[in-house]
Amino acid sequence: MSGPAGGTARAATTTDVVCLGESMVTFLPSQPGRLADVPSFGRGIGGAESNVACALAAAGHRAAWVGRVGADGFGDHLVETIGGYGVDTSAVRRDPERPTGIYFRTATDRGAGAHEVAYYRAGSAASAMSPANVPYEEVFAGRVLHLSGITAALSADCLELVRELTAPRPGRPLVSFDVNHRPHLWRGSDASVLLELARRCDLVFVGEDEAEEAWGIVGAEAIRAALPEPSVVVVKRGSAGATVFASGLRPGPRSSNAGGAQNDGAEFAPDTVTPVPALRVDVVAAVGAGDAFAAGFLSATLRDLPVRDRVRHGHLMAAAVLTVPGDLTEPPARDHADRLVALDDEAWGRLRLGPGWTAADRAPEEVRTP
Repeated sequence: MSGPAGGTARAATTTDVVCLGESMVTFLPSQPGRLADVPSFGRGIGGAESNVACALAAAGHRAAWVGRVGADGFGDHLVETIGGYGVDTSAVRRDPERPTGIYFRTATDRGAGAHEVAYYRAGSAASAMSPANVPYEEVFAGRVLHLSGITAALSADCLELVRELTAPRPGRPLVSFDVNHRPHLWRGSDASVLLELARRCDLVFVGEDEAEEAWGIVGAEAIRAALPEPSVVVVKRGSAGATVFASGLRPGPRSSNAGGAQNDGAEFAPDTVTPVPALRVDVVAAVGAGDAFAAGFLSATLRDLPVRDRVRHGHLMAAAVLTVPGDLTEPPARDHADRLVALDDEAWGRLRLGPGWTAADRAPEEVRTP
């Protein structure tokens, strides 16, 4: 296999999902309050793509994370911790000249006015990722390649890398893209490039709020109209749930890419639109939920489950993270999640999940509200 200038004839793979992006060491507060007042912090890890890889591996899938970290203790911690979830980290590169990124955050909800995050990622090892130094053989080794808009915002080289990875090419794996618009990363830059990148992908996750903030596009239908190429667009609507627009393919030769590559003569069927309500969750910390949702949806996609069930698995994986303090947690056992996903609409609507709900011995009726 060659780099971006050449072809990408892909051999048979045993990897389900490859996730590429920056992971950082995160410092979580020991108590609520301003960063100036918090006396101590616990160390964890954070990073949209590595979060997805860890959640998928914990759910029993073969996941790999491709990234770049410093040749420092924080880089050691990231590689060891992510690998501890069962993620293949063999393609992670160490940078002897640039540090591993870190950040501190408060305990409040990210959307709250009092929420603070202090990033120390400028000039990080991950920001030096480029088409010239990423191992393409490993990046294209999975059934799915998962990317996010965060990587595109880190540097000009990172943006060029994401453009290369989303470019149409023969044998390209299914490319999953979480828009993940972070306004502070796009200050002074044009976030509309995220729309360009999303249109080149097969599966896109985007929130209604971020589409409005980044692109000025309002409403799920308008978002789909702006993203006609991806075969699946998942519009996250906060407490209203999620709506999936899926074009699918009529029976025939399998498409290698719905985002611009050749479709081998197959024709797209009209969209099916699937709205799926969210769950009621007793939130402990509202961080990492979007990554967990993507992991749950991808997990169910790999299992070829119906669209409604893919969204429900996304909601359940998000609920697992929302009911713990950090970005990562053990997901519910597959049979437990499958029982909840199989509930009828009325029973699904009665569910309310709180801390500890993922315990394997909890039956569906034990997590219902009266």
